[in-house]
Amino acid sequence: MEEKRSFADSIKEFVKFLVIASAIALPVRYFVAQPFIVKGASMQPNFENSEYLIIDELSYFFREPERGEVVVFRYPLDTRQYFIKRIIGLPGERVEIKGGKVFTGNADSKESVLLEEPYLSKGTETTGDYIIITLGSGDYFVLGDNRTQSSDGRVWGALPRRLIIGRALLRAWPVSKAGLLE
Repeated sequence: MEEKRSFADSIKEFVKFLVIASAIALPVRYFVAQPFIVKGASMQPNFENSEYLIIDELSYFFREPERGEVVVFRYPLDTRQYFIKRIIGLPGERVEIKGGKVFTGNADSKESVLLEEPYLSKGTETTGDYIIITLGSGDYFVLGDNRTQSSDGRVWGALPRRLIIGRALLRAWPVSKAGLLE
């Protein structure tokens, strides 16, 4: 009888452990951070195909996305898909792409400045015809780091803020490149 009671107690303890672990893990997974696997070459050389990232979903509840951050978002033309790109243009700005370079400026002004992009490989040019896009109050402009292999804002325009899931926070795989992302 004692053996059965001890087995039943063990089962109860195990179920209790599962409930507590789920109560902790599920909110973290759905509201704080989530895994993301990079697919494709659009962010090379900074992010390679099949890398495993942890996405910070919490920060953007307290602040807005910033230029230069790498974000994961729902693709505007098919919200069932997730994309990863870098924020180039902020709400209320004008983004111009000309001569292989990116320029940004206030939407109300004719002046623009060359965007410094230290995260790009030397010699990287931003391909595409002459592009000018003016962003609305809730819009961002994103580009892939591998400008010749990326479907991004040059193709489908502004990214609405509501589609941004979070920012790339941590590279978990491969282990040789694991760590916090800048």
